[in-house]
Amino acid sequence: MKLVRYGAPGREKPGIVGADGKIRDLSRIVKDIDGAMLASGGLGKIRKANIKRLKAVPGKPRLGPCIGDVRSFICIGLNYSDHAAESGMPIPKEPIIFSKPPSAICGPNDDTVIPKDSTKLDWEVELGIVIGKRARYLARNKAKDAIAGYFVGNDVSERNFQIERSGGQWNKGKGCETFGPIGPWFVTRDEIRNVQTLDMWLDVNGEKRQRGNTKTMIFDCEHIVWYCSQFFVMNPGDIIITGTPPGVGLGMKPPQFLKAGDVVTLGIQGLGEQRQKIVPGKY
Repeated sequence: MKLVRYGAPGREKPGIVGADGKIRDLSRIVKDIDGAMLASGGLGKIRKANIKRLKAVPGKPRLGPCIGDVRSFICIGLNYSDHAAESGMPIPKEPIIFSKPPSAICGPNDDTVIPKDSTKLDWEVELGIVIGKRARYLARNKAKDAIAGYFVGNDVSERNFQIERSGGQWNKGKGCETFGPIGPWFVTRDEIRNVQTLDMWLDVNGEKRQRGNTKTMIFDCEHIVWYCSQFFVMNPGDIIITGTPPGVGLGMKPPQFLKAGDVVTLGIQGLGEQRQKIVPGKY
């Protein structure tokens, strides 16, 4: 299933994308596409519904974040071997974990707002994981069961904040408002035959920037979920973005960063596409 949340910010409704590409309203079946829905067996309710009989949503509504009410937004750094090489960094022996505040989350096609004092705004196409059930000290062979599905994410980053003003951690460069576009869809796990063979891409103003494949991930999705569960509890509706392939602005020679008016487009095979326009902030 391809599940969506559509409508104005803060007033999104739950929907599903049918075989005809149209969004159909799920409001009569579930209240939202969120952790509460996952915890209460909502996916089963949706699967039992006759999708063809659901009301089609007219026009082209705004798509909101594909998961609502996210409580924990977990990120994995330097998780692609080719990106680590591009960055001149050694291959991590264990996953590098940081986080974004949920306030960074926005819709997949919402504008990216340039933060105050930003000088090095960058892009990172990433595969996202949706946690479907409580994950605490998982056994390795149980990690897959905790994954409800996947989505496209853009780990928007401000490199000056992240590196030069880091204070020893990355969060300042990762957590600004609009730095977490997720969607367009939450794609359930059964839709993806092999999540470790998906092509990924990102362009800026129509020009090629990132090209990669999830096969070059150092730590695969199941390992990441298992590993994170050894350090903290994850609950239904929590999300993880799992690292980026090569081609980020920081790695270019010379480095190139985003400016107002630029348009970033990105996508992952089977998971949909995003589009963000870079706009100046109002302070």
